[in-house]
Amino acid sequence: MADLFSPDEPEKAPLGRPLADRLRPRNLSEVVGQEHLTGPDGALTRMIASGSLGSMIFWGPPGTGKTTVARLLAGETSLGFEQISAIFSGVADLKKVFEAARLRRANGRQTLLFVDEIHRFNRAQQDSFLPVMEDGTVILVGATTENPSFELNAALLSRSRVLVFHSLDEDSIAKLLLRAEETEGKALPLDEEARGALVRMADGDGRASLTLSEEVWRATKPGEVFDTEGLTRIVQRRAPIYDKGQDGHYNLISALHKSVRGSDPDAALYYLCRMFDAGEDPLYLGRRLVRMAVEDIGLADPQALVVANAAKDAYDYLGSPEGELAFAQACVYLATAPKSNAVYTAFKAATRAAKEHGSLLPPKHILNAPTKLMKEESYGAGYRYDHDEPDAFSGQDYFPEKMGRQTFYDPPERGFEREVRKRLEYWAKLRKERGA
Repeated sequence: MADLFSPDEPEKAPLGRPLADRLRPRNLSEVVGQEHLTGPDGALTRMIASGSLGSMIFWGPPGTGKTTVARLLAGETSLGFEQISAIFSGVADLKKVFEAARLRRANGRQTLLFVDEIHRFNRAQQDSFLPVMEDGTVILVGATTENPSFELNAALLSRSRVLVFHSLDEDSIAKLLLRAEETEGKALPLDEEARGALVRMADGDGRASLTLSEEVWRATKPGEVFDTEGLTRIVQRRAPIYDKGQDGHYNLISALHKSVRGSDPDAALYYLCRMFDAGEDPLYLGRRLVRMAVEDIGLADPQALVVANAAKDAYDYLGSPEGELAFAQACVYLATAPKSNAVYTAFKAATRAAKEHGSLLPPKHILNAPTKLMKEESYGAGYRYDHDEPDAFSGQDYFPEKMGRQTFYDPPERGFEREVRKRLEYWAKLRKERGA
């Protein structure tokens, strides 16, 4: 990986060989940005010192060194190294790799099998690794950019240790740029501000920082030095690192939801616009806004759900980009609305009660009696029609007899639910007065 390097001396580049490839590290101590794994007291350093490696899942964003570290592990432990990608490999490829590993083991050497993008294998393909992991034929090292808890089989995870690779911080990216200049034998033609901008453009991806550096060198005329504006013009704008099926997607929608819940319309708009800018499906955002309306606002402002649904309809009518403004309006409305999760909490409590008491029959007095037998069994007997009662309220108990009356919904003294609470308290008072 480009972000993992630190050669003692600059090496001459074969024609066409990218800078990122030339700056790969040759041992774990040269790895940049993952000191919690590869430093003197790092998890991988300790494993190597113990003389025993177990199967692992490397989880982290692109350009953080997962492939390079796997290669270095094999080299530093004298294991055979096999590499496959889940994007290009199928069952036949897996069988060939397993057979080669068995043959190697028969000759006294274990295999480190590195599987890139392992989350792209389906569940059955992931299960195929279990036998060769259990009998020691391979030590599996899988790399994924997605959360293993969601994308990998529980059986595979239970046999592996998950190691997290972090995005490179600005200091680590700065180290890479210095090494790149040392290898190229020339400084990047950037002023101090532009250099900082290039570091930020890399967005924690070491390989990207070196690719951007190459673009700058290619575009530079003799004696030219770029400021931030010039840098932006040369490298254009790097697309946001965001995949709708990966953690960036979940992180941003989580930030948007929590900003709305926290009544911060500015932060909510910021995350909404980031997701638009990253190419998120607008209808997905519309659905999430509806969810926020019912989960975090509820009856504190019943109009919140109406506004969220209206925004979806407006987008359907206007399309993009005009319709995005409707989502922005709904987002601000939700963020500034009074908040209540009382209905959400009540629903969860009622769901638990339904599962626990799901076999209980409703009380007979509220059941219809369409047959003679049911009438004889007192179905419907004693039912009082609320519209015929004073205040249109009978106060009957509608829960199964073995449960007794329950309270799930407890509205707060906020927004419209303040009025709802008054109604419930009034009905409770009538129920008590009438001995219901």
